[in-house]
Amino acid sequence: MKMTRYLLFAVVAATVLIILPLAGCAPSAAPKEKYVTFLSLSDLTGPGAGLVFPVVEAMNLGFEDINAKGGVDGVKLNVITVDTRYDTARTTSAYKRYRTEHKVVYAFIPLTPGVKALEPLMKVDKVPSMTPADGEFQAKIGWVFLAALPYQDGFAASLDWMLNDWEAKGNPGVPVVGYMSWDSAYGREALRGGKEYAEKMGIKLLNPEFFPTGSADHTVWLSRIKDSGANYCFIGGVDPTQSLILRDAYKLGLTKKIQFVSDFWGLDENVGLKVHPEATEGAVVVSPFVRGDEARKIPYVVETWNRYMKAPISEMKALFPGGLLMSKHVEQALKIALKDVGYDKMDGEAMYEAYQKLTGFDSEGVMGPGCAYSPTSRKSNDFVRFYRVQSGKTVPITDWIKAPDAVSLYPNW
Repeated sequence: MKMTRYLLFAVVAATVLIILPLAGCAPSAAPKEKYVTFLSLSDLTGPGAGLVFPVVEAMNLGFEDINAKGGVDGVKLNVITVDTRYDTARTTSAYKRYRTEHKVVYAFIPLTPGVKALEPLMKVDKVPSMTPADGEFQAKIGWVFLAALPYQDGFAASLDWMLNDWEAKGNPGVPVVGYMSWDSAYGREALRGGKEYAEKMGIKLLNPEFFPTGSADHTVWLSRIKDSGANYCFIGGVDPTQSLILRDAYKLGLTKKIQFVSDFWGLDENVGLKVHPEATEGAVVVSPFVRGDEARKIPYVVETWNRYMKAPISEMKALFPGGLLMSKHVEQALKIALKDVGYDKMDGEAMYEAYQKLTGFDSEGVMGPGCAYSPTSRKSNDFVRFYRVQSGKTVPITDWIKAPDAVSLYPNW
């Protein structure tokens, strides 16, 4: 029995002695791939999908390009895209599900209530985020950045354009301006400071008309604006909302009596203008991004489109260039952050600090001059350009114009 034990011990010991040298000579494990995670919690279906989808598509193509080139200093982007269907509950649920992924450094959330619901948690997690243009995040500097300038600044620039247009036509006094948009946080945001700007400029702004998101007919609200004697009307929503408003206004004969001006997200050549060419003719859009044929000539926009898309570039949606620019912002910020802290310490806080150093970054024509992100600014840019619909095309009628600061006029931040 003892011999059996000794023999067993000897066999085990010999086995260990054989294995140890082999283990010492074994090749080391392949190094793990370096990557950070970007969350895109976007409404790819739902009322905002007409323009949100091209933004997300362009961003993802931009990230694909970055990864194809080996990433940013060897660090690649793990992009997680979730269709939130323009629903706050889905947005918050998606974030909570993916917030513990490896090195989450940024979240794109084009839904104002969703961002506001998640902001406290993202601040605890130290994850910066981007949302389109809610002025509250400019008024209260924090971890949320804007993809454009605030809605109220764009609205104020539109009021300036209306006033100049009114005077250029030789009309006396000041114009009467109507306001129509979704009955939502986004639809009301432009008035938080925009209303005060109208008062400052002496413009008569009618009581706003808010309608449910997804309304099929807008006759009731348009009739009230007509009866109030509006000379101009500012319309919000996401295309095709604006083109549907203009369709109903055209039926009422209002497009010849009232100059309609769309906010950032309306009058896309390949959405509403294509479906309702007669009704949208002559309408004006205020845009923080370059549009139409101008956009189709920007080198990196053309290069990306031709590499990945099968359709002709004439079918490009209006916000595709803006999506590409956002991917370039992420790339540049990641480059800055990696230089500042290195990969091992790379996290959302490093990305947050890096975004504030993008001041002056050149968009190469996609936006107005110079990026406006800084320690005191969460808007990506200060400029807008106005376009008029002519024969189904958005044609520029101004150069880049610096928008007024209407955010600071709102007294209840």
